[in-house]
Amino acid sequence: MAVAASPAWDDKKQKGTHMSQTTILTRAEIESMGPPLPEELADTGIAEGFLCDLALKHVAMLPEPTTSAVAECINLPRTLAEEILQKLSREKLIEVKMQSAVGATRYAMLDHGWDRMARLLNVCGYVGPAPVSLNDYSHMMRLQSIPANLASIDTVRSTFHDLVLPDSLLQTLGCVINSRRSLFLTGLPGTGKTAVAERINGALDGAIWIPYAIEIDGQIIRVFDSHCHRQAHQDYIPAEYDKRWIMIERPLVVVGGELTLENADLTWSEAAKFYEAPFQMKSNGGTLVIDDFGRQRVAPQDLLNRWIVPLERRVDYLALHTGKKIEVPFEQLVVFSTNLEEKDLADQAFLRRMGYRARVEPPTAGAYVEIFKRQANNRGFVCDKPVLDHILAKYRVERRQMKGCEPRDLLDRATDICLFESHKLELTPEIVNIAWSNYFGTSHTFAPVQTAETMIERTLSDPLEL
Repeated sequence: MAVAASPAWDDKKQKGTHMSQTTILTRAEIESMGPPLPEELADTGIAEGFLCDLALKHVAMLPEPTTSAVAECINLPRTLAEEILQKLSREKLIEVKMQSAVGATRYAMLDHGWDRMARLLNVCGYVGPAPVSLNDYSHMMRLQSIPANLASIDTVRSTFHDLVLPDSLLQTLGCVINSRRSLFLTGLPGTGKTAVAERINGALDGAIWIPYAIEIDGQIIRVFDSHCHRQAHQDYIPAEYDKRWIMIERPLVVVGGELTLENADLTWSEAAKFYEAPFQMKSNGGTLVIDDFGRQRVAPQDLLNRWIVPLERRVDYLALHTGKKIEVPFEQLVVFSTNLEEKDLADQAFLRRMGYRARVEPPTAGAYVEIFKRQANNRGFVCDKPVLDHILAKYRVERRQMKGCEPRDLLDRATDICLFESHKLELTPEIVNIAWSNYFGTSHTFAPVQTAETMIERTLSDPLEL
C-alpha cells in the first residue's frame, strides 16, 4: 500500500529543513503501514555519495547489472536506483551497455569505476541493502519498544502453559513483561530458570521493524542477523514499504558462558571493513537472556558495571575504531539467570537498580507429580499412581531434593530403555529403577555382589571364567 506523507513532513520540506520521513512517524502509522517508501534520495537520510558508492559495488559484482537488479540489491525503489546509476554514468564510472524496457537498462564498469571500487573496498567492504541513519534507527526502536497490547494474566498463563509455576511467580513475570524492566532470576540448578527466562519473550506482543544496517560517518554497522532474527509472517507485511527495513518477530537472544566483555561492543572486521552489532543491540525490541550468569569468561561485576547506565537510562554507548562514541537505544527486557548467590555476584547498590528479583524454588511433591504427568503425556507414556508412588518413595528414601527438570530427564532415559529393549513405551517400577540409576549414577557390579575372596576362589577353580 502506498504511504501518504503527513502534513508535518510536507511543512518541513517546504521550509527546506532536512528531516527523514521515518523520524516523524507515529507508532500507529508504523504498525499499519511500516516505514514509508522514500520518494527522493534525501528521504533516505543517507548521503547521496555513500549510496552511489554502494551501488557501484553492486554493479561491479552483479553478472547482469540492470537497474532492476541494482535496485533489488540496495533495497531502494527503482526510480531512485536509476537516479544513482545515471549519476555514476555521468561521472564516467559506469556506462550504459543496453537500454530497452523500463528497469532493464544494463550497465558496465569503466576503468575509472574499477579504480574507485578498489579504493572503496579499502575503506568499507560492505555490500548489501542500503543502510538507514542512526537517528532513524533510534527513533524506530524507541517507538516499537513497548508492545501495543499489554500482557494480562491470561496471556502469561498461556505463555507458560507447559510449565508448572506458582501463581505468585506468574504475577511477577507479568509485571516484568509489561514494564520491560530487568529481571534477576535465581534458584538451584535444575529448577527451571532457563525455561522461564526463554519463554518470557513469547508474551511480548507484535512484530517490529529493524534495519539491515546502519550508517555512521561512512561506516556500517550490520544489525540484521538471521541467527537472531526471524522474519515475520508475510500476511503481516504491507505491500509497499521502505525495504531497507525488515519486519521480524520480537527477538530472543540468549548468551551464556561464551560471553566476554568484548562481545558487548561493536565487532570490527578488518577483512570486511564494517561492524557487526553486539548481541544487546540485536535484542532491541525483544528479550536478552544472560544464562548461567556469573559463569562467563568475564567477571560478573565487570559486566554489571558495563550495563549499569544502559539498564537505568535505556541507552548504550558504543565506540567506533576511530574513537568516536555513539549512542544507541538499549530497549530490551534483560533477564539475568543464575544458580549462584546474589551476594556473590553483585552488591546491594546494583541489585536495587534491578527492576525485579525472583527466585525459582524446587517443586513440592504435588507440583512434581503434575510436571511428571505432563511430561509423560507428551511422550506417550501411561503414568499410573503406583509408578508415581514408587518414584516419590525413591526421593524420600534417598533424601533427594526434587527438581523441576528431573521428570523430563528421567522420562528421556525411560524412553531410551524402551527403544533399546524394543518394546512399547511403558513405565514400570523396574524401568524407573534403571532410568533412575542411569540419571543419578550407580555402581555397576556383577550379581550377586562379589567379594575379593570369592573372586579368587572362582578364578582358581575356573581360570577361564574371567
